[in-house]
Amino acid sequence: MSTTRRAVIDIGTNSVKLLVGDVSEGIVTPVEERSEQTRLGAGFYESHLLQPIPISRTASAVARFVAMASDWNAASLRLIATSAARDARNGHELTEAVRRASGVRVEIISGDREAEWVYRGVTSDSRLHGRRLMILDVGGGSTEFILGEQVHHSFRQSFPMGSVRLLEQLRPHDPPSLQDIANCREWLRAFFVREMGTSLKELLGDTTKSEATLVGTGGTTTILARMEKKMTDYRRDQIDGTRLSHQRILEYMVHLWSLPLAERKKLPGLPANRADVILMGIAIYEAVMEHFQFPELTVSTRGLRFGALLDQP
Repeated sequence: MSTTRRAVIDIGTNSVKLLVGDVSEGIVTPVEERSEQTRLGAGFYESHLLQPIPISRTASAVARFVAMASDWNAASLRLIATSAARDARNGHELTEAVRRASGVRVEIISGDREAEWVYRGVTSDSRLHGRRLMILDVGGGSTEFILGEQVHHSFRQSFPMGSVRLLEQLRPHDPPSLQDIANCREWLRAFFVREMGTSLKELLGDTTKSEATLVGTGGTTTILARMEKKMTDYRRDQIDGTRLSHQRILEYMVHLWSLPLAERKKLPGLPANRADVILMGIAIYEAVMEHFQFPELTVSTRGLRFGALLDQP
């Protein structure tokens, strides 16, 4: 049984992430993981132009992670970029800055490819085998919905709805007002109707009735699991498989939206640099659970980067 050490660097709208893992027969064993918030999407959504300072921060973070991947003796390295880079009118400025800083070419992946890799990564967890899954990956600029069972998915789509995108658009007060949370919920309700229509709701309605498992992957659900267990660090074995009821998600949402930013930064399990975007992340999950009547959310730390590692030659 051969094992190959591979690395992937993921340039997201909110942060840059590194995963180095040993891959053998469809199983990924992480050996190093890092994340650095560069907020590539800051100031982006009015003009659809990536700004010079976030581009520079992102390129510097990528260069550091490329060096780390080399230190870990990765046999291959894949550098991917998602929503903000995908939507930008000046995406070439990012790719050129990254190439100059790190010497590595950026692969800007499509929303469909992102959703496919999220599904493949999440389903690499043996504990989810045999279940029908609705996977939700809330990122900074987009949210991926994937419905499937075993290795097959019957629906996948990436939607222009993410925590940084929504924060930049709605700009709640500090602390948020009742009108702010009402505006956010109304925006999400209208988005579901406009972007997804009735056909997806009918499909997901059938899914919930057949007891599909709603799985959340990405930064928001990792933070919620850490808050639930009052964890001050990142421990995959304790985060994976955490289950949160819709009622518990709603309680967290009400609490988080009631606090000023300075108080949210002090909460156990919530990294201070994520205390602003967590409002929108949890609002999206709560809205999906409410709109599609999912009673419970299961947290997965696997997703896009795991899928990208598995897809490498």
